Amino acid sequence: MNRQVRCAGALALAVVLQGYGAPGWAGDREEGAHHRPPVTGGPLRQPCETLAGSLSVPNTAFTASTSVAAGALSIAGKPIPAHCLLTGKMFERKSPVDGQTYAIGFEMRLPLDWNGRFFYQANGGIDGSLVTATGPTSGGGPLTSALLQGFAVISSDAGHNGAQNPFFGIDPQARLDYGYQAVGKLTPMAKHVIRAAYDKRPEVSYIGGCSNGGRHTMVAAARYADQYDGYLVGSPGFNLPKAAVANMYGAQQYAPLATDPADLSTAWTLAERQLFSSKVLERCDALDGLKDGLVQNVRACQRVFSLEHDVPTCSGPRNGTCLSAAQKTAIGNIFAGPKDAHGQPIYASFPYDAGYATGGTVFWEFIAPLLLDSGAVGFIFKTPPANPVGFNGPVFTLTANINELAEQIFATNALYTQSGMEFMTPPHPERIDDNLRRHGARMLVSHGVSDSIFSINDTTAWYRSLKHSGEHHRGHHDDDGGPSDVVRLFRVPGMGHCGGGPSTDQYDLLTKLVEWVEKGRAPERVIASARGPGNAGGVNPEVPAGWAPDRTRPLCAYPRIAKYHGGDPERAESFVCR
Repeated sequence: MNRQVRCAGALALAVVLQGYGAPGWAGDREEGAHHRPPVTGGPLRQPCETLAGSLSVPNTAFTASTSVAAGALSIAGKPIPAHCLLTGKMFERKSPVDGQTYAIGFEMRLPLDWNGRFFYQANGGIDGSLVTATGPTSGGGPLTSALLQGFAVISSDAGHNGAQNPFFGIDPQARLDYGYQAVGKLTPMAKHVIRAAYDKRPEVSYIGGCSNGGRHTMVAAARYADQYDGYLVGSPGFNLPKAAVANMYGAQQYAPLATDPADLSTAWTLAERQLFSSKVLERCDALDGLKDGLVQNVRACQRVFSLEHDVPTCSGPRNGTCLSAAQKTAIGNIFAGPKDAHGQPIYASFPYDAGYATGGTVFWEFIAPLLLDSGAVGFIFKTPPANPVGFNGPVFTLTANINELAEQIFATNALYTQSGMEFMTPPHPERIDDNLRRHGARMLVSHGVSDSIFSINDTTAWYRSLKHSGEHHRGHHDDDGGPSDVVRLFRVPGMGHCGGGPSTDQYDLLTKLVEWVEKGRAPERVIASARGPGNAGGVNPEVPAGWAPDRTRPLCAYPRIAKYHGGDPERAESFVCR
């Protein structure tokens, strides 16, 4: 019966793709895609309140369509124009495995005055909730959004609701919907709705998100490359099962050091993390030509900074002015990343940076492995899943055999025919650039150097595996060559996971992506600003007191870095990308 259910789901998906998502729906794709004519949209063709009742799409139930007045939502203090909110669900079913009812819930926001573009908002975490479909841009504090600019936007729960987290992983199809199939099912449906609503298909289609949303976006570039023209990737967890196992390993390293067994953060206190960050700055801050609280030359910093020699070792009790030898061993192990039984890396290493004395570090390193990664690995990523009866997340994390988990995320059986690594990660990620070239698409990626959960080293290694300007750089270990001709990577010094940290974490990559896709203007630098007091996009409390509250810096297309060349040290124009 399970096999019949899977086959029926695959057949239904094929029908939807054939009926509503044939290649070309997202715009004609060819190598010179930036020569496309100007994008045009139009008005909504019928009253919003009648839209839901007028639509018919296989395996889809439209539950409501409601008018939303101008200004009811706002982004960075800017009112979003009037639009129509359409809600519904796809492929509702009762699982033969766990008896739960599943469906892919979604909401679409359709501007009354549409700009001709479509944006798929890929949400974070393990999904399970309908996040407001505004189409946020990259960075910790929004400057704009897709909906604000007039895009039609969709958001989804990826096939399960919050009450089913993380136990939905017991159902094989719910695993696949979360991993990639929800995007494949929703995309053609959304384009059909747009065509019905405006009497015109979207001329250009974009997809983007941060964290798991960045993973969704990279997976879409690998699996659904004919459906999108532009990909906006933030802090991507594209190796999410590996990263989750590595984070559980980190918890096991911290646990013996915790002075309070119920609080892992006592293994590496705020004062100790502030000491660590200050020592990184002492060694690395000036490598870009200016001491300004930011490490721009990350590569050089890894060569010159030594945890063993640059941070004082305690000769007595821990008091915030030193790290014990046991702490240095554990922290060094975590930054280096766990190894499997054969000595091979389970996940990537992490770079030393100045952004670890933050609230993000507390959550991702001390709380998430016990309460989030435990359930995600236990029920969603590994085969077979754990037994939900009496499951205790912290106990599971702290007693797990890391080598076994590293194998189980690659395992399959008769019921779970795709492993966690198969359904969660982009197939052949090193070929994503080939897909983009084939369809005339472009991708922008940003990632914080101080991200505590998804390593910038992993993203950088992936980026360097691509064909840059037509030449293979696979196996290269030097930061040679220029940026890719279809992908740009922007590394954000000091920034944590999707924002925060002592950083300039507010920037707009959506506008840059649109300019690249539609006008052929590849971004070489993007201006980012700090979010001190008074910022309309929200305040980042981790902006250092000594910075100008609106400090700006250029984010440079990797492998270039920002170097000071003279002038006001708080302004981006005082830096060049070299």
